[in-house]
Parts: sequence; C-alpha cells; structure tokens
Amino acid sequence: MTTLSLAAVLAEPARRTPDKIALIQDGQRFSYADLWRDALACATALRERGATDGDRYALLAPNVADFVRGYFGILAAGGVVVPIPTLLVGGEIAALLQQSGAVALLHHESLAPVAKTASANSGVPALQIGTDTTPTGPLLPGAVPRQAEDTAVVFFTSGTTGRPKGALLTHLNLVLNATTNAIDSLELRRDDVVMGCLPLFHTFGQTVAMNATFRMGATLVLQPRFDAGAAIELMVEQNATHFCGVPTMYLALSEAAAGAERLPRLRTCVSGGAALPVAALERFESLFDATIFEGYGLSETSPTATVNQSFRGPRAGTIGHPLWGIEVEIAHAGLEDRVELLARGEVGEIVIRGHNVFAGYLDDPAATQLAMVDGWFRTGDIGQIDDEGYISIVDRKKDLIIRGGFNVYPREVEEVLATHPQVGQVAVVGLPDPVRGEEICAVVVPLPGVPAPDPDQLIAWASQRLGKHKYPRRVEVVELLPLGPSHKVLKRALRDQLIAAPLAG
Repeated sequence: MTTLSLAAVLAEPARRTPDKIALIQDGQRFSYADLWRDALACATALRERGATDGDRYALLAPNVADFVRGYFGILAAGGVVVPIPTLLVGGEIAALLQQSGAVALLHHESLAPVAKTASANSGVPALQIGTDTTPTGPLLPGAVPRQAEDTAVVFFTSGTTGRPKGALLTHLNLVLNATTNAIDSLELRRDDVVMGCLPLFHTFGQTVAMNATFRMGATLVLQPRFDAGAAIELMVEQNATHFCGVPTMYLALSEAAAGAERLPRLRTCVSGGAALPVAALERFESLFDATIFEGYGLSETSPTATVNQSFRGPRAGTIGHPLWGIEVEIAHAGLEDRVELLARGEVGEIVIRGHNVFAGYLDDPAATQLAMVDGWFRTGDIGQIDDEGYISIVDRKKDLIIRGGFNVYPREVEEVLATHPQVGQVAVVGLPDPVRGEEICAVVVPLPGVPAPDPDQLIAWASQRLGKHKYPRRVEVVELLPLGPSHKVLKRALRDQLIAAPLAG
C-alpha cells in the first residue's frame, strides 16, 4: 500500500517555503508556516477529543482562513472532510450530518446559530473552529499517515436531480487532480496569485482554486462572498494572475467592468461548473483582454476531467481535451448495462476513467453500480469529440427535451438566445405538454442597461435562427435565475416553478 495524504498539499510548501504568503483574506496575510501550524493545532485537538483514522468530520465555513484551518486540520488528524454548503438551513445540514455519519461538525463563528440548530436536530456535536479546536498538549509532529486509496473527502452532489449522494474521493484522486490542474490547466508558478471567489465547500473551488494553488506554493486570495465589483478591485490590488469561476461569475464581472477604474491583468481564466455561452465568453475576453479556458468535470471526477489547454490552443464552445492521465470517450447513451464506445463525431454519453474517478457513493452500492460500468464512469452528460480531439458538451442527458418525438438539447437553444442583444442570461427547460409531450420554455434575464426583451418578439427572433422543433414557444423574463450554492442555475427548481405557476417578470 502507498502512503499518501491530501494534507501534504499544505504541509509540503510549509516545509519548503515557510515564509511564503499562502493566503490573503480581508487584508490579512497568512504564510504557509502559519496555516500549517494552525492546521496541526486543529488536528491535535481533534485527536485529543478521540479522533480515529477515517472518522468523518463535517466542515461548515465560508471562504475564510478558518475553512483552510479546518479542512487541513481534519485531514492531518487522519479524518475525512465532509464539506457543507453554507447556504443550507439547519434541517438540511442535520440531514447531511446523519447521512454522512459525521462524528462532529466544525464550523466558523459566523455560522454558529445554524450549526447549533443542525447539531440539536442531528445529535452530532458542533465545534467552533479555534474556540473548540485548540489543543491542550504539544502539536502533532505531522499529518497522520493515510493510504492513497483511503477516502479524503465526501462531496455531496447538489441534489438538483434528487436526493444528494455522497461521492467518495480518495487522497490519490484529489492530490493528482490538484497537481494536474496546477500544471496542465492553470500552468501555475510559485509567484502567481489566484483569485478565490468560488465557494471552497464546492469541489471546483476546493480543488482547482485552493488545492492547486497550494500544490504549487502560490498565493490564494479569498473573497468570503462573491461580489463582482469588489472582486475586480481585489484582483487589481493583489496583482492577481489567475481567476477560476462559473459562468454566472463571468457574466457578473463583464457587467461590473464598465464601472471599474482599472481591470486586472489576468494570465489565465478557467470556467467550469456549467456551460459558458460563447457570446458571454467572447464578451469577457474582449473586456478583460484575457483568455478563458473552459473545462469540465463533476464531483465524482475530483472534479476536472477535461479543459482547454494552452499547448493545444483553446476552442470556444468546447471543453478541450482530457487532463494528463485521464481518458474521456463517447458511449452509446441508450445502453445502461454496458459501455459501447462510439466513433469520433458521433453524439453520445460522456464516459471517463482515470486517476480522478471516485471510489463510489457512500452507502449506496446500487447507485455506484449504475454509475460505474465496464470500468468507466457514466457522467449522464451528452457530448461528442471531433477529429482533433476537442470535446463538446451537447447537454445533460436528464435535461434532454423531447418535443413531438424530436430531441432538443437546451444548451443549443441557450447558445442562440444568448447572442440576442437584450439577453444577459438564459435557461431553457422542457415543460409538460398534452400534445407534444414537452414544450420548450426559455427563461431570460435582461442584459443590464437595455430594455427587457418582449417575449413574443424574442420567440419570433429565435424562430428565424433555430429549427421548427427547437425554438421556444414560451418565454419568461425575470430579474434573477435560481442558483445553487455553487452558483449553478437550478434547472429542476426552475422547471418545477414554471409548472406550478408562470414566473413574474
């Protein structure tokens, strides 16, 4: 067995460059030595409280230094981290605590009220980071050894397609994904500064922003709550070289750019979490004079599986090529019991295998068996690979709209509508229809500073640019789209809302 701990991502730069600034948050600067010492203090306190190897600890904290202390403290104690989204209420957190089998909930002081409620509802003790994680004896000499295939983090899926499932990510999964992201995606150097707006409880922010930055000994700037205007000022102030975000963040940054005195000089921008419309990508790149490298991944793949990479050259509208050591192919989407790979150019389900693929779902062998077939992880996403190996996402398998017997992929419709001069954001869903089975509905957010689009005129405009079976017959204009904790549009919630009653514009 091979000994490996994700805690090394912080421990190694603390050993090599102890005085290097690892983290900047609200004007405070923390060296690698500072953070690792704090993490060891947390780990020591947990072991003093009876922590044993493999114990699961839930972690509830915003994008602040205490998240880092708690995260690496749990890992250094030999435990397993269960990140909890900070937007959940007490009852929801209690359910995750019970489902995960967590022995305690570590929380930031600002979240003490909801943590206490969750603790009371679940019977799981709540420990405030710092106050309740201060050791009484000498610090551990280092991280408790773990095996490479041991679980390091349990990521609960967002639950937008049903009850959340706990994806088991190993130390090997997460160390290698942080490493390949740092080298092949971000191309990080030790003197780089990464802007951390993504929530650290989410796999994207955790691996691609935090762990990749620490893996290369660079500096991470945290913004506790994303604000586009403030993020621009912070990136300028700290000379940020990298930005990682989801599409809604890039849209907000483009809107905020008009009011900014200066814009940061970013070397690399990475987008993931959802499809970034080409129109939005091009607008950001023109405003910021920076290139966005769009990638793709899931909680079950640590998360990154593919990304546009500089040595290949980015191609808008694609998710690039697989990261080092990862295989991505297209399989027949209609076969559930086996994986039958398709030829280049054919449309099918994206399947993945490699060092990034999870160890299964927590206490759910049936779900694991459905997801892992013939050694491949079935993503549930529909895509294709061209002759040059560029991979494109067509849509979510579960988001597919079948209108009158014709397959309609919402993303294709969204890409077209996003080019309309009055549309800022758009989400397309299928609604039940007694005649055609499903009807296409587009929910749009107007572009700031211009009049809201007229729904009938937008339908007519779309009908000239999309096939007769593809253009929306219903358009709703709203101020905001429902977003999950990771800033992803919640299409299931949007669909349910539309079925229940028309949205108010």
